[in-house]
Amino acid sequence: METSTRHKLIETADMLFRKKGYHGVGIAEILKVTGVPKGSLYHHFPNGKQDLAIASAEWATKGMIRIIDDAFETASSFEDGATTLCHKLAKFFDMSGNWDGCPVSNTLLDGPENQVFRDTVTQAFEMWVETASAHGTRLGYPSPQARDASELLLIAIQGAWSMARARQSSEELRKLPQRLYGGHTANP
Repeated sequence: METSTRHKLIETADMLFRKKGYHGVGIAEILKVTGVPKGSLYHHFPNGKQDLAIASAEWATKGMIRIIDDAFETASSFEDGATTLCHKLAKFFDMSGNWDGCPVSNTLLDGPENQVFRDTVTQAFEMWVETASAHGTRLGYPSPQARDASELLLIAIQGAWSMARARQSSEELRKLPQRLYGGHTANP
């Protein structure tokens, strides 16, 4: 199946924003990599790069939710699901080859200061927390505890990702569950 022009633009923008940040990528580079004419970009994204950045972050958010759901799907505890999630993200980190940044924060937090970007980041992070929290509740945590555990996990993942980038090693993500949960281990 051929990828739609809109989807091609979003995937390419996501990849470039992760690697270079919002300000490090221009429309000309996105068009060159995709081979899409400028008119097509503005047809799908009337405000150009800003609209494309938001669409890219929303696409990445949905991807992260799928990864969270997949990690917790067969988990026997929140800690098992969190461990699997960290290992899946470590694999993704290794696959990126050049230790890219978070697709949402690299795109929007490094972008121009505006309310739309801040709202989109807030919504993305909230969706990730809600997704993990629903799994925590399903796995036996009371609702407030599930939310707290989910927020702590995702805050720690963001920090571990940054440290992994600095050290160019996914081990920071793999070691995170041990650091958070002590002796708890799981087979991801």
